[in-house]
Amino acid sequence: MTAFLRRHAFLLVLLAAGTTLRVLAWVAYQPALLYIDSFRYLDNLHALRADGLNPIGYDLLLRPLLAVGGLSLVTAIQHLGGLAIAVGSYALARRLGARHWVSALAAAPLLLDGYQVQIEQNIMAELLFEALLLGLLWLLLAKGTPNWRRIALAGLVIGLSVLVRLIGITLAVPFLLYVLAAGNAWRSWRGWRNAAAGLLAMLVVVVPYAAEVKAQTGKWGLSGPSGSMLYGRTAAVADCANLRLDPALMRFCPTEPVENRLVDNYTHADLDPAWPGPLPPGADKGALAHEFAIDVLKVQWPDVAASILGDFAKSFQFTRDTAVTDVPIDRWQFQLTYPEFAEPGVISAVTQQYDGRNPKVDEPIAVFLRDYQINGGFVPGAVLGFFALLGLLTVLRRKRPRDKARSGALFAAGTGLFLLFASAVFEFSWRYQLPALVLLPVAGALGFTTLTAASRRRLGSFPDAVDEGALADFHGRHPGAKLSELTVVIAAYNEAGGIGQVLEKMPDECLGLPVDVLVVVDGGTDDTAAIAEDHGAYVCVAPTNRGQGAALRLGYHLAAENGAKYIVTTDGDGQYDNSEMADLVAPLLEDTADFVTGSRRLGHEEADSRMRWLGVRVFAWLASLLTWRHITDTSFGFRSMHAKLACEIPLNEPQYQSSELMLGATARGARVLERPMSMRLRKAGKSKKGGSVVYGANYARVMTGTWWRGYVLRRGRKRTGRAS
Repeated sequence: MTAFLRRHAFLLVLLAAGTTLRVLAWVAYQPALLYIDSFRYLDNLHALRADGLNPIGYDLLLRPLLAVGGLSLVTAIQHLGGLAIAVGSYALARRLGARHWVSALAAAPLLLDGYQVQIEQNIMAELLFEALLLGLLWLLLAKGTPNWRRIALAGLVIGLSVLVRLIGITLAVPFLLYVLAAGNAWRSWRGWRNAAAGLLAMLVVVVPYAAEVKAQTGKWGLSGPSGSMLYGRTAAVADCANLRLDPALMRFCPTEPVENRLVDNYTHADLDPAWPGPLPPGADKGALAHEFAIDVLKVQWPDVAASILGDFAKSFQFTRDTAVTDVPIDRWQFQLTYPEFAEPGVISAVTQQYDGRNPKVDEPIAVFLRDYQINGGFVPGAVLGFFALLGLLTVLRRKRPRDKARSGALFAAGTGLFLLFASAVFEFSWRYQLPALVLLPVAGALGFTTLTAASRRRLGSFPDAVDEGALADFHGRHPGAKLSELTVVIAAYNEAGGIGQVLEKMPDECLGLPVDVLVVVDGGTDDTAAIAEDHGAYVCVAPTNRGQGAALRLGYHLAAENGAKYIVTTDGDGQYDNSEMADLVAPLLEDTADFVTGSRRLGHEEADSRMRWLGVRVFAWLASLLTWRHITDTSFGFRSMHAKLACEIPLNEPQYQSSELMLGATARGARVLERPMSMRLRKAGKSKKGGSVVYGANYARVMTGTWWRGYVLRRGRKRTGRAS
């Protein structure tokens, strides 16, 4: 049990917080929150007619629940369902290879978003739709490339989602694309057969329902005749003064200024019997509204497209703003009094009917929930966009056999973005962003897992077999070696073109201390070792290339075991200025710091990549946030530290070790100092760090993982004493 709690600790903390929010919401707003759509669901509970504005899928769940309990039972079950969906997202991410903490982050948006908690307290179909989305992910992703049976079941799930929320019909597009793309299935008849099986399964649900709509309304469709998405979109931007319209069509022109037009009002304008005013005898106002929309679209299609794209972009705002033309955001926010979306007395009649009491609000709890929700208790759209980007960036990774995380990231990201776009085509509402909480965080978790997969191998405890071989090589080359108190450690992999110049410019002494240099050749294949020895450096050759982090860890221990008291690190490519070493070493000798690092941002930088220039600043901000210290540069390789500290910090990363060392030092309470330094362009060779995207993802993984171990789990954390 202890091991289980430890493995899932992060999720359990988030789950406890999410449960607390849901209990508070359930207690604060009794028996439930009732929105406009809630009354439509309740009115159709027994008739289950298909000619209404909302499909009947939610009623099929609502009916049995209300038969055994009241509205408060429904909301309690919806809150439990929200927790279950979050756990299901966590389990799926884990199944596809994401680490525990990454998987927990995928579940966090669902657990902690105040708008999600608010919608669960409503008698609304959102929670059921989200559950179907999670089911779709599990069917398609959990066991690798899906067979035709799982594809058919997924098609049924999509069909059922259409009966819950009409926007579910748009899921057919990413679903069929994924089925055909998975394993290049489109190249074989089996792939097309599987796609046909999924489409047929979806139609088995949708077509009979559409036929029932036709039987009740006389027209094929998935809802009653009310509403016209195309009219709503075009009416909101129509420049009627410059359109040549028939007199009958001119009646469909809105009278409000364009900047004040709310798409939602025009989409459902036909709910007003007086709309749009007198028409010729026998005129079909629905047909005329459609004709008006087509005429506007022919002339103003750029305006319509810009309006849709603008609404789509709103989903990725960092803040939750609402424009005059948007559905008011306060519909989805906790209020201090019970929200009224019906005629006086109707809400009380409904709650009396199902729960035998009037609606009530616990004001102190409502104040807390509202403050939480408005003051940051939601997932910023920019964060969802970042999750989507991580998922999409997996296309840059070379596909490996049976790479479930990569295909899952692409499907979840593509489906989430397509669903948001399809919702924006209809109209913008923050309510329509909620399904993305199921899809995009999972996409981000799987994308992060895919982008960092190549570097997730961790080092064993020092010394491992490779370290033993390297130590034997060192003692064979330098029997009885005694290093200076101040030793420079350089990790080098195929740096024959630059290591000689670096060693030539290395000072013989620094602040009165003689300087020795230890070059750790990380399984290289060129003449780096021979060149280093020719320049008077101590050399240690590791039999296998493992990465800079492994080589530096080996160098720290080797230097400390052979007399070094202070260690300086630099690179073998000539990017750092050895003449600045005294500025690094002085704080150690003065006993004002335990760990000193240069900073290109405080000094001088020659950047060869705008992405790396940006990355330095982003990761400095992240490190500052995680450690509550002002840090300007986490990846500067010119550093100094007490040898004892370097050996005490748990170092497990074969690559991307820079932030592991710095955050490891801060976690142990070391006195960390930054000094302005220079960073020049590489003089020879090429970087071993890989592409900017992959490097950034791996660097973020190492940084957050080190923070988690050092600050949260506190493994091996202790106050670093001053070296004597």
